[in-house]
Amino acid sequence: MLWELIATIFAGLGAAGVALGLRFISRQRLPRWLIPVFAAVGMLSFQIHSEYNWYSHQTSLLPEGVAVVKTIEQTAPWRPWSYFFPQTLRFIAADVANAAVNQRNSALVLVDLYFFERRMSAKRVPQVVHCQQMAQADFTENLQIPTAGEALSSQWRSLSATDPLITLLCAK
Repeated sequence: MLWELIATIFAGLGAAGVALGLRFISRQRLPRWLIPVFAAVGMLSFQIHSEYNWYSHQTSLLPEGVAVVKTIEQTAPWRPWSYFFPQTLRFIAADVANAAVNQRNSALVLVDLYFFERRMSAKRVPQVVHCQQMAQADFTENLQIPTAGEALSSQWRSLSATDPLITLLCAK
């Protein structure tokens, strides 16, 4: 976040420098208020650009075998342009390459989900996915791992057949 602040300041200084250059070329005929206006527009433009490019930049940094399973787009009143072009400020990725099948019940797959959010550190949450019953649960000490054919407890959340987790993990 510190680097983004520094980059925003430099974007404003660069845009102000363009306005100074335009004033110099016009032999001071352009108004002085153009300099802070250019600085503000430069800083705002940089912030908008970085907001919209954050998602594609983050996904390009994901290692091979990690797939995006969900994106969350947001709109906000203080970002009126986001109503026309919603911004992806959060997404969930699954480490499919390192997913492990349970040895006692082959319908269960342990996978790490990574929660990414703009200006926040990524969070890793281990999950267990039941391929036959299309359900998912947080992998904790209290999780009751069912044997083959056993009913699931209330700790499990059902998933649809088209859910990306089911598609990625259970198609093997």
